[in-house]
Amino acid sequence: MGTMDAPISSGMHNATTAAFLGSGGLAGLLPELHTVEVLVAVSIFVVIHSLRQRRSLGLPSWPVLGMLPSLLLGVRGDMYEWITGVLKSRGGTFTFRGPLFTNLHCVVTADPRNLEHLLKTKFGNFPKGPYFRDTVRDLLGDGIFGADDEVWRAQRKAASLEFHSAEFRALTASSLVELVHRRLLPVLAETEAASAAVDLQDVLLRLTFDNVCMIAFGVDPGCLQKGLPEIPFARAFEDATEATIVRFVTPTAVWRGMRALGVGHERVLRRSLAGVDEFAYDVIRKRREELAAAAAGCEDATGGLRRADLLTIFTKMRDANGEATYSDKFLRDICVNFILAGRDTSSVALAWFFWLLSKNPGVEAKILEEVEGIVAARASCGEMEEELVFQPEEVKRMEYLHAALSEALRLYPSVPVDHKEVVEDEVFPDGTVLKKGTKVIYAMYSMGRMESIWGEDCREYRPERWLRDGRFLGESAYKFTAFNGGPRLCLGKDFAYYQMKFVAASLLRRYHVNVVKGHPVTPKMALTLFMKHGLKVTLAKREKSKL
Repeated sequence: MGTMDAPISSGMHNATTAAFLGSGGLAGLLPELHTVEVLVAVSIFVVIHSLRQRRSLGLPSWPVLGMLPSLLLGVRGDMYEWITGVLKSRGGTFTFRGPLFTNLHCVVTADPRNLEHLLKTKFGNFPKGPYFRDTVRDLLGDGIFGADDEVWRAQRKAASLEFHSAEFRALTASSLVELVHRRLLPVLAETEAASAAVDLQDVLLRLTFDNVCMIAFGVDPGCLQKGLPEIPFARAFEDATEATIVRFVTPTAVWRGMRALGVGHERVLRRSLAGVDEFAYDVIRKRREELAAAAAGCEDATGGLRRADLLTIFTKMRDANGEATYSDKFLRDICVNFILAGRDTSSVALAWFFWLLSKNPGVEAKILEEVEGIVAARASCGEMEEELVFQPEEVKRMEYLHAALSEALRLYPSVPVDHKEVVEDEVFPDGTVLKKGTKVIYAMYSMGRMESIWGEDCREYRPERWLRDGRFLGESAYKFTAFNGGPRLCLGKDFAYYQMKFVAASLLRRYHVNVVKGHPVTPKMALTLFMKHGLKVTLAKREKSKL
């Protein structure tokens, strides 16, 4: 039986195979198998080719997607350190290739030669550009921060005259004394007495927000008070800036579609802008009424003519026909821009400064030595120690403190990156070719970490690099770009240093600032270099015997 089964089984197998081949089964599979092999081979080639481009381009560049996958990975971590790493590997400049049919293509640079070229030498060929202006227009309008050409020049000229006036300087000094001694120090004293932790970045933001609103609008929003209340205008302004920054990493067509539909971060932006506008237009209306009443001779309103804030100065301007030069919308834009410039930059810089001091006690000791030397040199004036108020000339003599703040700004610039757009074909000094319409990003954060610029100790916090024979000596604005350079050099640079030095000296003379153990400190992706989790600190009173 077994011997007969074998040939039968074999015959059946052969018949089945023949039937399978005859029906085209295997033959039909061969083209499909060939297609799969080709697809796998092509995929492997694309992956290898894209990854190999890291050597020549700095990042892998994928078909259709460009370098977007690398950008998304960078955004998930510390984006600024990621950019720094890429720039170092490319000698200071690299070209980012965005996905096809998007406007995310740009040249990123941290080369001082390139910065001098775009900020000064060829200033006219590198405006902010329509991309930047369109992205921030809903928040900043036609204000100085995003404006170009004559719109920018007119605001710059008017603001420059005001910033250098005696009345404006007196306003900035008096408002700062009021905020530090009547607001900041009492809030800190209450915190210290309760042995509580406080977010120092939040406290400093409240201080500078109140200060810049006094200077820009001539009003005090009252953010810095005991209990640290939430102020609707401040909250709306914060939400609006955060929603605006998201646009820079979102394809234009996408965020415009979201704006039309009122969804996502665009919904937040629309709601927060309503709060900003409500506050701004209310102040503008009241200021116009106040100035009109003062001009009509109303005794109760004559104080309006003596105001020195920016809103009042711009509101009082008249054209050749005696008509108001600026509309309410334009006044709103001017003030919002100056609030953005003045609110975040000083407070963020101070937060990083205090964090750096916590890691470098030797620097803190030298600052205290300098401050106490200035206090000891003051002639007796009958003031109690706790009520001692530093005078402008004393603040000016704080050379080491000036150096320590500059060193903090070198490592943690308040504006970590900035944007320009090329008007005509151009070539950078390092040989990078720029076509008309190219977006240029200059990375100030990365510049502070370049050994080619600051030496092998570029990552060390060392204020002494700014001193010569004990006197502060500044660096080129194209090497140290915390305050920009060229025609767009920050108008408020001198005031920012005065504000930071006054606050730092007043606080450090009274308290030692301890960062809460284990508190995470990382940068946040925003227009300014916020700490993502704030700066949680505790305060310890200075012992008078050690002062």
